[in-house]
Amino acid sequence: MAVLLLLLASLIPGAALAHATEGGLVLLLPTDLYIAGGTAAVALTLILVVLLPDRAALALFRPLPLLKSRGRAPALTSFLSFLALVGLVILGLIGAHNPMKNPLSLAVWSLFWVVLVLVQGLVFDFWRWIGPWRGPHALLRRPRLMCLPGWVGHWPALFSFAAFAAVLLAHPAPADPERLAAMVACYWGFHFAMTVVFGPKWLRRGEGLSVLMHAYALVAPFGKVRGRTRLGLHGWKVLARPAPPLTLALFMVALLAVGSYDGLHETFWWFAQLGWNPLEFPGRSMVVRENLAGLVAALLLLPLIYATAIAAGLALVGDLSRFGYAFCAFAPALLPIALGYHFAHYLPVLLVEGQYMLAVANDPLDTGAHLLGLDHVHVTTSFFNTHDTVRMIFIAQAGAIVIGHAIAIVLSHALAARMLGDARKAALSQAPLALFMVAYTLFGLWLLASPRGV
Repeated sequence: MAVLLLLLASLIPGAALAHATEGGLVLLLPTDLYIAGGTAAVALTLILVVLLPDRAALALFRPLPLLKSRGRAPALTSFLSFLALVGLVILGLIGAHNPMKNPLSLAVWSLFWVVLVLVQGLVFDFWRWIGPWRGPHALLRRPRLMCLPGWVGHWPALFSFAAFAAVLLAHPAPADPERLAAMVACYWGFHFAMTVVFGPKWLRRGEGLSVLMHAYALVAPFGKVRGRTRLGLHGWKVLARPAPPLTLALFMVALLAVGSYDGLHETFWWFAQLGWNPLEFPGRSMVVRENLAGLVAALLLLPLIYATAIAAGLALVGDLSRFGYAFCAFAPALLPIALGYHFAHYLPVLLVEGQYMLAVANDPLDTGAHLLGLDHVHVTTSFFNTHDTVRMIFIAQAGAIVIGHAIAIVLSHALAARMLGDARKAALSQAPLALFMVAYTLFGLWLLASPRGV
């Protein structure tokens, strides 16, 4: 809670020196057809899953064994990551004031929040190697001071992630290097102190970004089970593990809620609800309270809708007594949706800010250096100005959303088949949740096609 109050205190209005590069693009494409086609594809997946034998659904998530792997990631890489973070904080304080030229701003909002999150969910668990707390803690060589009570669950992580989301979505200048340096230092220091007190278990239950990364690692195709690296369909590790506890399930639903609101709060529709003309928008400092209220509403409303779908499905099969278990068991099936939308929403950011990251890597101190041997990195957004490239970008974004929902439906059905052990009951219990996912596909594609304000 302390870190939440600390970060929310930084929401004092001020000048916004930069903004994420998702400019307001009105896509002159037949988006209605794309939305209809994507939603129909997810609905067809639902029909096919119902017809698919339960054994076949479960077999889709059976991984292939690859190589034997080491037990734990070395603490050295974590310590090196910590040193890199210290260097970035220093550069945030003394480096360029322009966020697009400061390594810290790009490292937090482009490298970590876009690239590393996607690597974590689309490839393998990279965070266990570079999380910047375990290495410094290992150097202390001291036992924990207190045991983390079991009743705490993952609530600290949920509040920690909510604070991060508040800065991302409501702070007037989240990329301002000096403010960001202070927030990063305070965030790291608070969670390191908690790790000293409660041991590494705090990183698994109390630190929001680590819990986020470990959650997305559950749907990565590469993973380790019983000392061997394995490869399988996204989500196979969900079936290889027991249902998450309630607070972790709520955290997984919160990932989807934050991602959805991240897209919604930029749309012309949202500006209309606030009474602002998006073409004359005065800046984020004018809507801090409104954006915080929208974030809180999303964090409360989506779990309620999800719980209603779970309860309705169990009511159809006369098994409401298992609601608590089902709420937790099916929550990981939402992760492919959240990851697909994360890719779709941030693809334009990655295409632009990836160029800035290359420029900063070539000249991190803005002194005219050429560390990568590049004389000049010319950042361009010209691909947003041609019909063909915009169409390719939109199709990639829409494809990510459709694929994420399709995997979620198949994974959810496999979880239901394992839980209920009856094909008819599994299909019937999944009907409301599947309809929720189809409707969410429509919502996600609408967000993608909606005009946005800056």
